[in-house]
Amino acid sequence: MANLRDIRRRIKSVKNTRQITRAMQLVSSSKMKRAQDAAVAGRPYALLLADLLDTVGEKLDLSGATISHPFFEKREVKTRGILILSTDKGLCGALNTNLFRKIVEEVKGDAKFITVGRKATQFISRSGRDLIADFTISDKAAFSELRAMLKLLIDAYKTGEVDTIEIAYPSFVNVLVQEPVLQSLLPIVDLREVLDQLKKRVADLPSLEARSDAREMVFEPTAEAVLDALPDLYVKVIIHQLLLESRAAEYCARMVAMKAATDNASTLVDDLTLDYNKARQAAITQEILEIAAASAAH
Repeated sequence: MANLRDIRRRIKSVKNTRQITRAMQLVSSSKMKRAQDAAVAGRPYALLLADLLDTVGEKLDLSGATISHPFFEKREVKTRGILILSTDKGLCGALNTNLFRKIVEEVKGDAKFITVGRKATQFISRSGRDLIADFTISDKAAFSELRAMLKLLIDAYKTGEVDTIEIAYPSFVNVLVQEPVLQSLLPIVDLREVLDQLKKRVADLPSLEARSDAREMVFEPTAEAVLDALPDLYVKVIIHQLLLESRAAEYCARMVAMKAATDNASTLVDDLTLDYNKARQAAITQEILEIAAASAAH
């Protein structure tokens, strides 16, 4: 059994660790609430934009206009373009590990990567994959911070450097559940499927259930001009929304991980305190025995 000084030193060390993890749990809890509110607030806007794009495409089909946009054109997939949304820091449980495992399992063949977050950058670099660029986004994840990354990603698709745009991110389900997702964004094959995915996350918008719009529409300046601008905006908004989702998932995972660490530290302190009391009692008993033996000898 360890001596009393070693046990006291361990108890003090574990208590200091518990204090740190408790503070990190409270900070993550505060950030989680803000990130969760931002993610939930952005979902209706993303859904409305996807619904608008679907309506515009439907009206152009009915009017006989030719829909010609690179985002709607199927092409032979030679090189996949994958955007990874990860965290900058660790201490968030298996969030990044699960995401990277999904990439390893599902991404085969030629692929080029753009990363957001230092953990994803380290993963791509260490695994020897083709990294185009890496970006660091603040906790606020403002849309203005994404402009350079979005331009690089969209330009790579339009120039043919990559033939798809896919996004790997931890999806925020609830506080305890964050699922790794690899979602295909471009080319836009079926907007109705995208709408279904978005509507699963937005349960409080019954007014958006109707897909068909019987009203006649006039496009200004032209239908082609509207269709040229709208898909780009749609892609940018969806990527921003998924980044907000990944931020919410990150802080939820970190809060849960830090709470588990705090609870484990408390349990360890209790166990060490019990060992300390046993060792102290054994030392006292030994001293009493030694005194009694000395008295009996005299």
